[in-house]
Amino acid sequence: MAKITAAEVNKLRKTTGAGMMDCKKALVEAEGDFDKAIEILRKKGQKVAAKRADRDSSEGAAIAKVNSDSNEGVIISLNCETDFVAKNDTFVTLANELADLALGFENKDAFLAADFKGMTVQEKLTEQTGVIGEKIEIGGFEKLSAPFVGSYIHAGNKIAVLTGLSANVDGAETAAKDVAMQAAAMNPVALNEEGVDQTVIDKEIEIAKDQLRQEGKPEEMLDNIAKGKLKRFFKDNTLINQAFIKDSKLSVSQYLKSVDSNLEVIGFKRVALG
Repeated sequence: MAKITAAEVNKLRKTTGAGMMDCKKALVEAEGDFDKAIEILRKKGQKVAAKRADRDSSEGAAIAKVNSDSNEGVIISLNCETDFVAKNDTFVTLANELADLALGFENKDAFLAADFKGMTVQEKLTEQTGVIGEKIEIGGFEKLSAPFVGSYIHAGNKIAVLTGLSANVDGAETAAKDVAMQAAAMNPVALNEEGVDQTVIDKEIEIAKDQLRQEGKPEEMLDNIAKGKLKRFFKDNTLINQAFIKDSKLSVSQYLKSVDSNLEVIGFKRVALG
């Protein structure tokens, strides 16, 4: 039987993130072969992943990253099963490292197949499922490009937002973050009226009509009153029309005009856990 040193165990632990005892057992089983020990730990992760495939992974960390030119951003959520794991520093560090990598990819599938420290991202997730003992996966993956992209991550990494502005002007960084905070807090359904899905509009009109009927309003008045309620829905639920959370006298659109007369928000992405 090969003699396993503490230095070898520690090296495997740093490489894989697995616990000391798991690393020692893997090295013993591999008779000191480092690469074989890594493979043993990966296979353990695959077994745990298979057992936990149907588990709910609604906890985790949502991370937003913006490139050095501030014209492209990404959000990923690294999902797990419990809040205890989600708050672990090692887990959050991994989420940030993966988000940095995700900046270079246009979709989730390409990202999962990308190299991460000698293995694919998907293999790393499987490995960490074995290490942590919980289902670990990438939940959200959102990209955004614009002349200026800003970001905001809500405390606890539960919500991450990207906002795209029409120009990189003085004050764009603060404005983009303010609008991202708005989207995090108020959860708009769309950027503007045109972005609201027709099924949502139809549903809101029907809800309004049902409420009006219960109030005893005449049937011939329902369409006009419901349209008025729909305007209120747009005001409350589309980003550019919402009351700005830092100054309710302004809409988000008006706030941006106060930064620069031509400035507009042209897109946003929001990922929330739970």
